[in-house]
Amino acid sequence: MRSGRATTRGALQRATGLSRATVGQRLDRLFRAGWLREATGTPAPVASPLGGRPAARLEFDDAHAVVLAADLETRHARTALLTLTGEVLAEHTGALRVDEGPRVVLDELGARFGALLREGGSPASAVCGIGLAVPGPVDSETGRVVQPPIMPGWDDFDIRGRLRRAFAARTGGSARVPVLVDNDANLMAYGEQRAAHPDCAAFVLVKVSTGIGAGVVVDGAVYRGIDGGAGDIGHVRLPGGPGDADALCKCGAHGCLAAVASGRALAGRLAAAGVPAASGWDVRRLLAAGHPEAVRLAREAGRRVGEVLATVVTLLNPGVLMIAGDLAGTPFLTGVRELLYQRALPRSTAHLQIVTSTLGERAGLVGAGALVVEHLYAPERAEARLAALGF
Repeated sequence: MRSGRATTRGALQRATGLSRATVGQRLDRLFRAGWLREATGTPAPVASPLGGRPAARLEFDDAHAVVLAADLETRHARTALLTLTGEVLAEHTGALRVDEGPRVVLDELGARFGALLREGGSPASAVCGIGLAVPGPVDSETGRVVQPPIMPGWDDFDIRGRLRRAFAARTGGSARVPVLVDNDANLMAYGEQRAAHPDCAAFVLVKVSTGIGAGVVVDGAVYRGIDGGAGDIGHVRLPGGPGDADALCKCGAHGCLAAVASGRALAGRLAAAGVPAASGWDVRRLLAAGHPEAVRLAREAGRRVGEVLATVVTLLNPGVLMIAGDLAGTPFLTGVRELLYQRALPRSTAHLQIVTSTLGERAGLVGAGALVVEHLYAPERAEARLAALGF
């Protein structure tokens, strides 16, 4: 029903092969749970293939629950209250330093969630799940970050448990609400692919902000690797350029892509030249103002990232390569294209679209919300959830 493959009782019978009585029984449970409803307004009811009265059109009821989502950056956080179809009901962006540690950060997110629920007019009992995007590698089975270079104190921390307790303490909601955690680039890629490129079977998003990471969506699912480390291209060692070998990365190694071409790296170079800059956000501000040295450095950073992406594109052969984050403007994109088309085989780029974000700063939030909904309403979980709800 959510995918639109079947929107009437008859279509459900044909799609599932189930009898009319079985379909009717299962629909009754879904209606009582509030998960489905009869559609109103346009389009018109579907004509019955057997003649007679048109069949009533059914649809997923996105008003029966809401989702909370948060997208952590190194120096700020975005939070949102979303419908089950991704519509933003309330939103907030504010300073929050990830290096303050998980307890401080997650407790603050709980407080911000409470404010969002009040603003959106939704009770805490309506929240069916929480999605969280973090700037580090995540083991999706445990929801814990694994040796994150730019998240001190977060390694192997019980994020799910702490965020549940913070949510319950600040909103009066359930301390058992499902919490899903994933890497920010993964969730941005998931949100963008679903929103703007749903037919793309191989989609890559590269986020260039304080650090550099990539999210990969293959056949509609995020590819994470065996323990969440897929897409961590910021720690690919560059072959060497002026000063590259001496650039110290947050991971402790020298010459990593993030140490040379990230927003933090550019901010450091600008500061050394006497230009006030301390983060990727500051570089973004300077680029928006057309600052000549920031523009030059961004284009050069794009070239360095393009060197690595030539290998990524050759390996994955994606249909869409999306550049997102603080540096995702014309200078950086120009640099990426220069090196990518120069280094990659023509066959790898013949059908490649290189684009920028369509969802902008909401991409991680939309992806986090979609992750929660797809998890909770997956076929293998729907039966157990209905039973737990008493239907």
